[in-house]
Amino acid sequence: MLRVGLTGSIAVGKSYVVSVFAELGCVTFDADKVAHSVMAPGRPAYDDLAREFGNDILAPDGSIDRQKLGAIVFVDEARRRRLNEIVHPRVIEEQNRLLQEAESKHPDGVAIIDAALMIESGGYKRFDKLIVVYCDRETQIARLTRRNQITREDAERRVAAQMSSDEKLRYADYAIDTSGTFEETRQRVVEVYEELLRFQRSTDAPRSLA
Repeated sequence: MLRVGLTGSIAVGKSYVVSVFAELGCVTFDADKVAHSVMAPGRPAYDDLAREFGNDILAPDGSIDRQKLGAIVFVDEARRRRLNEIVHPRVIEEQNRLLQEAESKHPDGVAIIDAALMIESGGYKRFDKLIVVYCDRETQIARLTRRNQITREDAERRVAAQMSSDEKLRYADYAIDTSGTFEETRQRVVEVYEELLRFQRSTDAPRSLA
């Protein structure tokens, strides 16, 4: 199975890109959803996060309120780093399990793993190829304010807290610009998918996740 990392900064359109890859037949995994699952009550990261950040991050039903947690870590680099130290190892462990399960079913398939902090964490090194999704900054700010219903100031702070798209693009094997229409983005995803298939046919891709 060809294992492909997909990353990009906040609100650049990664979810749409991943949905197109899924339509094309790729096996897809959203690291944000995996992270959500490992943070659920009873899962490994839950107690560590509650202990580290306090009960104020808990929702009335006892689950972790990710909006409250985000409000803390996006304004404090040390706290954000601590969050990553707690969650990332658990996410990688779960990803490995899901990938192994997928490979047993689709050994010749293409797996797309979407993770916002793949470069920052060094996780991109585990994959055969890396796709970076990006858009122009004004589009990114507009999407984030609309999606999260926050002020422009808050959106700019959150964007500034992450590695810039320009920096991420330095690591990319393939780049997908989502600044245009959905159809333009879709066409670019199809082009990248076809390039991945050509790569898969032309080489024996590494199989180890170590």
